[in-house]
Amino acid sequence: MKKHEAAFKRSICPVANTLDILGDKWTLLVVRDLLLGKQTYSEFQKSEEGIPSNILAERLKRLQQAGIVEKRQYQQRPVRYAYSLTEMGRELGPVVRSMIMWANKYIPGTLSMEKIEELIAKNNA
Repeated sequence: MKKHEAAFKRSICPVANTLDILGDKWTLLVVRDLLLGKQTYSEFQKSEEGIPSNILAERLKRLQQAGIVEKRQYQQRPVRYAYSLTEMGRELGPVVRSMIMWANKYIPGTLSMEKIEELIAKNNA
């Protein structure tokens, strides 16, 4: 959904509208994985949360329609795609970072920001 497209589902509240796009159990985990450097369907499926393949396909499609993710074909037989965040999607990075910092403060045993930054550096090397 582009900013100029006024497709309000419930209200003009920015939180409600953001939740209409991102507010389910799986979508921000897909965004998190993209921020961590994952690109392919099989890489997403290896995440420890175990997203079912039908839900993964639907979330990727929804994120594409919202302008957060783009896909490009990288193989013809069989056809396979790589996914990446658009500028709009990359701007969710601080949101995810804030969630990590909140969880580190209030939920004991969560993966630290330092460890996550190490994972990002490793995946981008």
